[in-house]
Amino acid sequence: MSTRYRKEKAWYALFTAPLMIVFATVVIIPFLIGIGYSFISWDGIPANPKVFVGLDNYTALLKDHRFLTSAWHTIEFTVLALVLVNVLGLAFSLLVTQKLRVSNVARTLFFMPNLIGGLILGYIWQFVFTDAFKSIGEHTGMDSIFYNWLIHPQTALFATVIVFAWQMAGYTMIIYVAGLQGIPDELIEAAKVDGAGRWHRLTRIVFPLLMPSFTICLFLTLSGAFKIFDVNLSLTKGGPNNATELFAMNIYNEIFGYGHYGLGQAKAIVFFLLVAIVTLTQVILTKKREVQY
Repeated sequence: MSTRYRKEKAWYALFTAPLMIVFATVVIIPFLIGIGYSFISWDGIPANPKVFVGLDNYTALLKDHRFLTSAWHTIEFTVLALVLVNVLGLAFSLLVTQKLRVSNVARTLFFMPNLIGGLILGYIWQFVFTDAFKSIGEHTGMDSIFYNWLIHPQTALFATVIVFAWQMAGYTMIIYVAGLQGIPDELIEAAKVDGAGRWHRLTRIVFPLLMPSFTICLFLTLSGAFKIFDVNLSLTKGGPNNATELFAMNIYNEIFGYGHYGLGQAKAIVFFLLVAIVTLTQVILTKKREVQY
């Protein structure tokens, strides 16, 4: 091994070590401690004892009706958000890559919601659904559509999906735009010469070559939808009647609301495994459909 190579490795280690230390301190070590907490019963008060209960917390969460209900709500929310975010993001990307005078302005406007924090975003849309919708319904007579969606269990979840999609669509748009700009113009021109229409060019050429962008956007949307908490907290706080209490909020309430640290941590571990399995499966499946050009 040459001296130069050893020096390069030493510099790599020097610059990488602080990052690895921070990552281990704020992610790896707390995660391992959390696994340990999932096997105990504790109310979070330091003076009270921690009782080892083995797998009792994991068996208890399977009988927790509220947790199972929140799991079903999370699955509903994730499926709806996955479709809506990516349909809007792809539509926006196709729009802003056209030769329009307002393309750059449109990109900025579509991306801006992603710059707003989740808590603030939830409070903004809370005003929209409670006051603006009600006012529109009263003045237009369309009160069967424009009413306070947040107080009805049937529509509150859809309201949360709309807010999440409004925030994420612009971000996925940027990824799809990068993918569209990476497609060689020669392929599109050759398809036009061969007589392929706009729809056939889109479905037979553009979409297959956009598969790497689909992989990234689906992964980000899936993981973001499963882990959503800030918008859920500020928009509905899990209501009405727990109709919008999603995974992360249920875990938060279990630990900090009821003081069940062990059970809440067991839920968090199950939540982590579920998100990891779903997202990894999605990445593997979409990676297989990527094509080279």
